[in-house]
Amino acid sequence: MVYEKYIKDNPLFSKYNENPNSALIKSIIKTREDLQNANKNFEFAEDELIDYYLYQIKATQSKYNYLLKKAKQSGLIVTMIDEIEIKNLDEAI
Repeated sequence: MVYEKYIKDNPLFSKYNENPNSALIKSIIKTREDLQNANKNFEFAEDELIDYYLYQIKATQSKYNYLLKKAKQSGLIVTMIDEIEIKNLDEAI
């Protein structure tokens, strides 16, 4: 019996071939937006939702700090991320 060799296609690698840190940058931008949204929601929270948003802010802040640490280790600068976000906004308009 002949078995074909299984080759796993890795779409993320080919998708981010131009810039290998692209996924990390997108994660940082999304996490920062999530943190801003959680802070805004906390301002209007009532009763039990106050605890929910406090936990959400704490968890998202931890994730954001982790991603920034990874970006620093890979040589990215936070201002680069801001420039990419601004450039993407300009292209969308």
